Amino acid sequence: MDGVMVDPREVKRFVSECVVATGTAIKHGEVLADTLVAADSRGHYSHGLNRLEMYIKELVSLACDGNATPIIVKETPSTALVDARNGLGSVAGTFCMQLAIEKAKKTGIAWITCSHSNHYGIAGYYSQMATREGLIGMSMTNTSPLMTPTRAKKEVLGTNPISFGAPGIDGDDFMLDMATTTVALGKVEYNHRKKVPIPTGWAVNREGKVNQIMCCIVGKFSGHCIW
Repeated sequence: MDGVMVDPREVKRFVSECVVATGTAIKHGEVLADTLVAADSRGHYSHGLNRLEMYIKELVSLACDGNATPIIVKETPSTALVDARNGLGSVAGTFCMQLAIEKAKKTGIAWITCSHSNHYGIAGYYSQMATREGLIGMSMTNTSPLMTPTRAKKEVLGTNPISFGAPGIDGDDFMLDMATTTVALGKVEYNHRKKVPIPTGWAVNREGKVNQIMCCIVGKFSGHCIW
């Protein structure tokens, strides 16, 4: 047996308590825990517990404010600009999608943008919030430069994930959750933790050559979905 099965409720408790121990608000810790468990439950192990250490470090170093609550800077009946105030990305993402759902139910469509946020987990988590309400949902974000353009040596573009979800019949929903690189950075990190070489084509070394060694990676190629 390669692993141990753990009840998702126990994992949520563990994640939430770890986050709250940094001084983060309990309700925010619970939101983050839900997004990480959702990622692992859907097979996106790169964005589940694999990401907990990163969040804890950012909270402890105060690079991210675990108690910040998003605010609406300006809005119209169908749109809004939200300031996450350097808070947890999952808290901001949940706030924005809940606001989008509320507006869409009133006007038929909604578009929310958010600034001053942080890593928000899998984009599909937020699109799925919309499909549960019988709506078509989209969620996307930018990232720091991680991808090297074709035949280049230096990272210039982000992985910039995109998600799209649409409700189907009898719960058979359509859900796309993809990075605009070959894979999400977290999948490379996950292989590194497992000490497993990455497949050819995932990354290049400092000379711009395709590489399978984690320590030499400076970027990823673009263009494929992650499922």
